[in-house]
Amino acid sequence: MISIFLILKLYKHNSIICYIWIKLINNLKSNLVMVKAKYQGVLELGEKLNIQNGDVSEENGVLKVKGTANTQYEKNQLWDKIKQLGGESPSDIVADIDVADTSVYHRHVVKSGESLSKIAKHYYGDAMKYKTIFEANSGILKNPDTIHPDQELIIPNL
Repeated sequence: MISIFLILKLYKHNSIICYIWIKLINNLKSNLVMVKAKYQGVLELGEKLNIQNGDVSEENGVLKVKGTANTQYEKNQLWDKIKQLGGESPSDIVADIDVADTSVYHRHVVKSGESLSKIAKHYYGDAMKYKTIFEANSGILKNPDTIHPDQELIIPNL
């Protein structure tokens, strides 16, 4: 027959184990909340860029992000945001980002006041690369000094 003392001892032991498990689960939840909060800007940028097949999970305090960016430029934007928030080599995030269209660096819709040199400076950091953009769009552009709002330009890979 089991004595009341033994039952109480088992109950106390199981209560301690339950308490430890609850603490561990709460710590894991807290880690997930903290790492997600740290990289919220990456998740928001992913939504803004309409990243396809997106998935976010957490494993041992590491945020795992997967998805497909439309272009290499968009993938680079995500990586730049990750580095901005987590440093040059963050250990608390792993990103697996594919690119849907590797034939171009990006597709740019012209806004009022833009020029090919401004667009080249934005994407390549070099205004003189406007010629590369002009050549890639020779089917729709006749003069590098004449572009119009709402035109979609190919920004070629270099």
